Amino acid sequence: MDPDRSGPATAIVVGETAYLIDFGPGVVRRAAAAAAKGFPAVRPENLKTAFLTHLHSDHTVGYPDLIFTPWVMARKDTLNVYGPKGLKAMTDHILAAWQEDINIRTKGLEQRWPLRVAAHEIKPGVVYSDSQVRVTAFPVPHGEWDEAYGYRFDTPDRVIVISGDTRPSPELVKACKRCDILIHEVYPMGSRATMPDWPKYRAQYHTSTQELAEIASQSQPGLLIVYHRTGGLSNFSDEQYLKEIGQGYSGKVVIGHDLEVY
Repeated sequence: MDPDRSGPATAIVVGETAYLIDFGPGVVRRAAAAAAKGFPAVRPENLKTAFLTHLHSDHTVGYPDLIFTPWVMARKDTLNVYGPKGLKAMTDHILAAWQEDINIRTKGLEQRWPLRVAAHEIKPGVVYSDSQVRVTAFPVPHGEWDEAYGYRFDTPDRVIVISGDTRPSPELVKACKRCDILIHEVYPMGSRATMPDWPKYRAQYHTSTQELAEIASQSQPGLLIVYHRTGGLSNFSDEQYLKEIGQGYSGKVVIGHDLEVY
């Protein structure tokens, strides 16, 4: 656990609107920090549209925070969340767990406006569109999960693809194919973790630096942003990731860090 990195959460900002992908731990405070750096679209109360890649806890434990903190602060509109099967049950259970809080805030002295959350369970294809963006979900293989998704964002000036957690996926290559930005997870070749069969696990659930180089070579993004690095117990430098990816890919690559903007 790196104290300088919060859990997976990425904002695609188009004009004055932010579209959030995943809500790992620390998501609301990181959004507030980004807003303080000059990006008001990600002020917590402005986070109204979110997409979930899969239901793993590191991608979802910030969900109660995303639901409640912006609402308590200022959000009056519905929070719309799109994701795989199981999202509705997760949403219902969170709201049930905090029902007493909701009752006191809305019926007590605060007289808070109603809390509105709409969970949309999706299938592959176009799952959202408005005047600024079209969002297409595509299935990705992530170990034993029945449903996991990556997302393609078509905006007026750029095409952005985010992998979510996945092992190498032809669907992702197809979704990107010379996209402007590919945001992709990765693990380094020498990573390790305490589980019965770490090599088998990482091969089924995630993408190695070597495999990512091949994916990028096939899809040819304008910029490859490496995020959600899964090195297990090992500590690898940015330079190590870049070196390993660079052995098989010569395009532009950056290692993403919290609060960076591209």
